Amino acid sequence: MIGTLLYLIASRPDLYFTICMCARYQAWTTKKHLHAVQRIFWYLRGTVNQGLWYLKDSSISLAAFADVDHAGCQDTHRSTSGSMQFMGDRLVSWSSKRQKSAAISSTEAEYIALSGYCAQVFWMRSQLTDYGLGFNKIPIYCDNKSTIALCCNNV
Repeated sequence: MIGTLLYLIASRPDLYFTICMCARYQAWTTKKHLHAVQRIFWYLRGTVNQGLWYLKDSSISLAAFADVDHAGCQDTHRSTSGSMQFMGDRLVSWSSKRQKSAAISSTEAEYIALSGYCAQVFWMRSQLTDYGLGFNKIPIYCDNKSTIALCCNNV
């Protein structure tokens, strides 16, 4: 069941976090986990016509959004990072994953996440530059003021 759902996340970013969370517990499934997967299928039944839709006349500007839940995993106390990259108003890339190390503070967790997302945005910019699209400044939005201050420090 999880394999089928993992296939769907290529076109349904609204399911990404939930399906990945269920996949974490695939090795030791309980009735509670099975019920969560059933609820995903019920949700899918009611939202069959949802998905990604791209029009030709979209604007060509890049923007990224990032967020982290500090120590959100109850088993390992590691944070889960999430990001979305938009081209104009169209979602083109998204991710949600548990960080490899446990962060001491929310600032550290956000900083770890932002470093990876900056690499993703730079890669997207280099690919789009190959197609003749140039970008001077690409905003990356983050909700942690301490992390923003840390990123702006040119030391």
